[in-house]
Amino acid sequence: MHDAFPYVMAVALLAVLAVLVVGVFKMGDPRRSNRLMRWRVALQALALLILALFFLLGR
Repeated sequence: MHDAFPYVMAVALLAVLAVLVVGVFKMGDPRRSNRLMRWRVALQALALLILALFFLLGR
């Protein structure tokens, strides 16, 4: 678990960053921007869940 954690966390955080960057550059279309920001929140929740699981299961 400890060996894979940095890679899984990095992928989750890069996904959040990618959606955030795309959302910022696509601000002209409110519907698409809103959808991307909802994806960002969901991916952030996933990243927090991965972090919580690491702390709960890693000890």
